[in-house]
Amino acid sequence: MTNFKDYKLSKAILKSLDMLNYKNPTKVQQEVIPVALENKDILVKSQTGSGKTATFAIPLCELVDWDENKPQALILTPTRELAIQVKEDVFNIGRFKRIKVPALYGKSSFAMQEKELKQKTHIVVGTPGRTIDHIKEGNFITDNIKYLVIDEADEMLSMGFLEQVEEIIEALPIDRVTMLFSATMPEDIDVLVEKHMKEPVKIEIKSKTLTVDKIQQDGYYIEENGKLNLLKDVITVENPDSCVIFCNTQVKVESLYNELVKLKYPCDKIHGGMEQDDRIKVMTNFKKGYFRYLIATDVAARGIDIDNITHVINYDVPVLRENYVHRIGRTGRAGKEGRAITFAMKSDERRIFEINSYTGKELTFKKKPSKRLVIELKPEFEKKLAQRPEIKIDKGVNLSKDIIKLHINAGKKTKMRPVDIVGTLCSIDGMSADDIGVISVLDVSTFVEILNNKGEMVLKKLQTKNIKGRPRKVTKAEMQ
Repeated sequence: MTNFKDYKLSKAILKSLDMLNYKNPTKVQQEVIPVALENKDILVKSQTGSGKTATFAIPLCELVDWDENKPQALILTPTRELAIQVKEDVFNIGRFKRIKVPALYGKSSFAMQEKELKQKTHIVVGTPGRTIDHIKEGNFITDNIKYLVIDEADEMLSMGFLEQVEEIIEALPIDRVTMLFSATMPEDIDVLVEKHMKEPVKIEIKSKTLTVDKIQQDGYYIEENGKLNLLKDVITVENPDSCVIFCNTQVKVESLYNELVKLKYPCDKIHGGMEQDDRIKVMTNFKKGYFRYLIATDVAARGIDIDNITHVINYDVPVLRENYVHRIGRTGRAGKEGRAITFAMKSDERRIFEINSYTGKELTFKKKPSKRLVIELKPEFEKKLAQRPEIKIDKGVNLSKDIIKLHINAGKKTKMRPVDIVGTLCSIDGMSADDIGVISVLDVSTFVEILNNKGEMVLKKLQTKNIKGRPRKVTKAEMQ
């Protein structure tokens, strides 16, 4: 099936896929979506950048029952960045079905997540530690979970989350569908599959090599004290539009960031020692294209889903060979060409050998760019450096163009319920349930999205219309 319309998907899901510019299913989507829609357990081996998130997000958004208040699906991810990314993708795909998707992750307000869970919730995305905390506190009611997705299972296990994943599974109903996605299949995964999955359909999306075929992989041999100068030369010659530079430690990220700031390169940094809000801000700004160079530790490798990163530079050879695959998988996404460049010291030769064996593709080591070439290409590099970057539009923006979010100054404390809002809105001429988006009832406020370009009309009508028996102040709210 080479078109999303070939699947048994509702109009609401097809509308969002169309507006998100999902043209044709990728190979992994073609294989997995029909099986997932039949409620079967699935074990999927597929490389990074293959369109995997939509592979489970589409069937989950289709299968969950909107009228059910308790969470029906749980998606586990190894990192906070990935949890945020997956939440965004699921929310966008389920936008017109009004799917509510809280994300649970550490270093972020526990109380805010608790409030979200106490509202109508359809699909929960979470990292293992924070998910367990909410289960133990009784905030996350798991007795109606029908679907479990374990995303990036190999990374989950290599980060030591096996026991926590097991603990979460023990808290879920036995009668459920389990989907497990992984780029590689270490032995620990076999144990998990054997113990917790029911005759899973095994799907492997074969690639000639472990790494994405469209990525050109080169390397330079250089000792530590020569790396910064080599980086300056390589960046000048390559002149990337968007580049992630990976270091092995937080200290190295900070140091390299300070050096690039001195050189007035448009850059920012991300690592595990930063506050979560700061990490989210950096990732958002990088996605939008506010700066060109992101210096990162491996914590960022699993949460960067940006279609147009042209280059990845390994300033340090990663300690784990698996991390090499995850790092370079940030480029060459969505069928585009990509470039990965690795700086290796003589002491890294063993690791390079392991990476070559693991990926089935040898790095091509080259001579350093000549001074003459660097001088020749410098004007072009400086010209791009002086240009203001082109700000990229978030893929969810298109979904929001016909949507207005309204704020109503009443909430749970005044016994406001979603059904009260729906009843009032449907009594307005020209409005139906199909025109109502996500409703969030907080303690003293309610937010409701009005779809299909009807927001201004509804806002005007609600100035003189009672909601739950009395006038309420209704104003326009900012879209998230």
